[in-house]
Amino acid sequence: MIAVGDWLVFVGAALLMVLTPGPNMIYLVSRSICQGRAGGFISLLGVVAGFLVHMFAAAAGLAALLLAIPLAYELLKYAGAAYLLWLAWQALRPGARSPFDPQPLSPDSPLRLFFMGFLTNLLNPKIAVFYLSILPQFIDTARGSVFAQGLLLGATQIAVSFVVNLLIVLFAAGISRWFARRPLWLGVQRYVMGFVLAGLAVRLAAEQRRT
Repeated sequence: MIAVGDWLVFVGAALLMVLTPGPNMIYLVSRSICQGRAGGFISLLGVVAGFLVHMFAAAAGLAALLLAIPLAYELLKYAGAAYLLWLAWQALRPGARSPFDPQPLSPDSPLRLFFMGFLTNLLNPKIAVFYLSILPQFIDTARGSVFAQGLLLGATQIAVSFVVNLLIVLFAAGISRWFARRPLWLGVQRYVMGFVLAGLAVRLAAEQRRT
């Protein structure tokens, strides 16, 4: 249904997005350090629930939008490219904050941990733009159901994000200490991430519509 080469590129894009610091990463790191791995894992389950809402909403909406309004493809494409460039600037700008500099958080109940993880992801603009502007570029209307392709790509993104975020939850404290002792690597990570994001933005803007 989706070409293997395109799917692999999408996996790379999903990996890049989850590694880009944002509300989810900052919350999970802070919660894992302040309330332990169990607290971080429950919060992660809430984040996954938020992904499911994004996935089903995007798949259903895109199935109607991309087939009915060809111009919508171009608008979404350039909106996604612009947002990637903004993320690149956030990584490269002077004074950018590391997500591994945790914020102090008071202990919460498991139910609240889940709900806050869900809400953090549901209101995360990075994820919304990813599903509405970047994911559509990997859907080919000539390869079958747009809805099914959207679900497959969404499930792929969720799987990539879950694995990466689970590793972050498990090793948040150690990673935070490692970066605290090696501030140079924080700068290296920022610049690498920024230039890769800018490159992905250029590729996205140059992508031709698939029919």
